[in-house]
Amino acid sequence: MRPAEIQKQVKAQPFVPMRIHLSDGSNYDVRHPEMIIVSHTVVSVAVYGKDDTSLPEHVIFCDPIHITRLEPINGNVPRTT
Repeated sequence: MRPAEIQKQVKAQPFVPMRIHLSDGSNYDVRHPEMIIVSHTVVSVAVYGKDDTSLPEHVIFCDPIHITRLEPINGNVPRTT
């Protein structure tokens, strides 16, 4: 997926929590825009544990080309007016 397309979703107002799907079958939830950093060559996602403490358990780094799709976590797509 193109980094600009990912960044557009991250910067959307209001932000819609999303699930990122990767080509290896894994997926990661982004519940807040501060959990993700998008650059031309890498997307970094902070991964929190079940306790949702103030610090992430770890960070995943992936090439944007391996992001196959983004989907809203709640299943709703916000309307644009």
